[in-house]
This record gives sequence, structure tokens and C-alpha cells, in this order.
Amino acid sequence: MTNATPTAQLSEAGLSIWLDDLSRERLDSGSLQKLIEQKNVVGVTTNPSIFQAAITSGTDYDAKIAELSAKGAGVEETIFEITTTDVADACDLFAPIAAATNGVDGRVSIEVDPRLAWDTAGTIAEAKNLYKKVDKENVLIKIPATLEGLDAITAVLAEGISVNVTLIFSLERYRAVINAFQSGLEQARENGHDLSKIHSVASFFVSRVDTEIDKRLDAIGTPAAKALKGKAGVANARLAYQVYEKLFSTERWAVLAEAGARPQRPLWASTGVKDPAYPDTLYVTELVAAGVVNTMPEKTLDATFDHGVVTGDTLTGTYSEANTVLTALEHLGVSYNNVVALLESEGLEKFVASWKELLADVEGALAAARKAS
Repeated sequence: MTNATPTAQLSEAGLSIWLDDLSRERLDSGSLQKLIEQKNVVGVTTNPSIFQAAITSGTDYDAKIAELSAKGAGVEETIFEITTTDVADACDLFAPIAAATNGVDGRVSIEVDPRLAWDTAGTIAEAKNLYKKVDKENVLIKIPATLEGLDAITAVLAEGISVNVTLIFSLERYRAVINAFQSGLEQARENGHDLSKIHSVASFFVSRVDTEIDKRLDAIGTPAAKALKGKAGVANARLAYQVYEKLFSTERWAVLAEAGARPQRPLWASTGVKDPAYPDTLYVTELVAAGVVNTMPEKTLDATFDHGVVTGDTLTGTYSEANTVLTALEHLGVSYNNVVALLESEGLEKFVASWKELLADVEGALAAARKAS
């Protein structure tokens, strides 16, 4: 590694840094542009909680809400307009990176309404609607990896739309996501789409696994249990990378790659450390390999830039050790299947709750704007 900053070293190692945040303030103030220039940020992800925080704090959206109110826009239309405008403007900002990387990076993600997570047809319709509205080649439509979402992922990719699959916690579901991705590309090829232009990432969540499992280990309270704290999140992600390596070296994938397809990259999400006892760069420096993405909240990005120790590839060949961690957890009575199922349902509940808060807040802002006019 060179004397470059830790974030530059990550880029040199082939890892793409995306920021897990977007707001009008970031776009207008130039702070997002600065992160591109100074901290090697090459993409952005959003989610319902990020939009809820952005739109309901400060006054950055007041003028836009007042303008939409004057036009008689309802609450859902207002949110749709605001979020797609932010994403489209961010796509323009990242367009030079997208061009320089043939669309691999320079990506901006926007999520379907989280209330549609259990509705396949609704998700497909919303994904198409978002894609049409943003109207930028470097947008990624986020679809949660629920059982109902799997068919939607395939159908949306088959239309030639690039997808960020989100809220993946389990290895079994990750395998199903890769299958859905490859099925989507097979259908896209039949539909006459250029496979080289269809991009996808699979967002595998990391820190929340430790948060839930550590709670259970504390309840067990034995020295053996405490010795496993803070190890499950990284182990699970490393085994996900093993799944990625395996399923993208099959004959089925070779046929698609021959037709111009690009692999669906693993993306590490939920990489902010929740427990102050752990290094604040844990879910970055321990999950490095060429061809992966790490989407970081700004606090994690700043910590990595400041003092991250990058030692090259920390994923390849770690699978035996990672398996040992998960096996030890099962022996202690910590059920992997129970944990990942709980995390998926909690993750969806959080996004739905954020969306409902956003609806209520924007409804209030529209009412206030109507009164003021």
C-alpha cells in the first residue's frame, strides 16, 4: 500500500466507497462534491430513513413543498417529487464517475415504497415508475430481498433496469438473490437488452447482525459467549463473499458473462459500528476485496479516512474461520435462522415506520404551506 489516505488505499484495493446518505443540503452546499474529491466517494445510497431525516430536519425543502402545495400536490406526490429530484441531481453529480467506470460506479440508489415489500406486482410497478421519473442511466432502484421481492428483482432486471437488492441478512436468501439476478439477466437477454448496461449490487447488512447476536451472547453470559461478541457480523459477510465467489464461477454465469453481463457486486451495508467497544472501522477494514462496495454513513467514512488501517484483501480465504464462528454460536444456542429472520422483519418495520413519519410530516408541511398562502 502507498502513503495515500486510507480511503484512497481502499480504492486502490478495488473497493468502491459509497456514501450512505443524501439530502438537498449535501447537494446544494457542495459537501457531497467534496467527499468525492477528498474521500474517494464514488456513489450514494438512500433509504426511507435517510429521506425522512433529510426532509424533516431544517428548512431545505420548505420552498419545494410550498411550490408543490400551490400546485395542489398530495402528500405521496410531494414525497415522490422531492426524493426523485434529489436522486436525479445526485445522478448528474456522479455522471462523470459513471462514464469513467462504464457505469460500475457513479451510482445513486432510490428505494421503492417500503410498504410494498410484500407486494411483488406493486414493487415492479413502483420500480418502473421511479426509473422513468429519475430518468438517469446511473440510477439503481432498491428492492428489498423479501420472498415477494425476489420475483420483482427478476422482473425489473428483465426490463433492463439496474437494481440494488437491499436488506439481505442470511446466506440462504443471498443465494436466492443471486439466482433472481441471473434469472433477470437471462430474461433481459431474451428481451433484447444490452446486458453490459444492466448493473446490480446486493446489499448485505453487517452491524445489525452483531447488535442482535451480542444481545443474546450477553444473556448467556459465559466466557465462551463473551469471547464471540463482535465476531458474527464480519463472519456472516465473509461467508456471503464465499457464496458470491462460488455462484459467479458457474457455467450458468459464464454464459451470461460471455453475453456481456457484469456480476452483481456484494455491497456491505449497515457498516456503522453500534458498540463503542469495537473499532469504529471494523466493518470496513475487515471486509476488503476487489469488486466489492462499502456504503458508509459519514461518521464511518470520516473514521476510515482518519485512521483506518488498510491491509489489502481481508475477505478471500477467511471462510474456515468464519464458519467456526457461526458453528460456535449454534452450539451456544444462538439460532442463526431466528436471528436473520428477525433482522429482516425489524429492518422492514423500521423503514415502514420512517416512511409513515415522513408522510405525516410532509402532510403537516403541505397544510402549513396552504394556510400561509
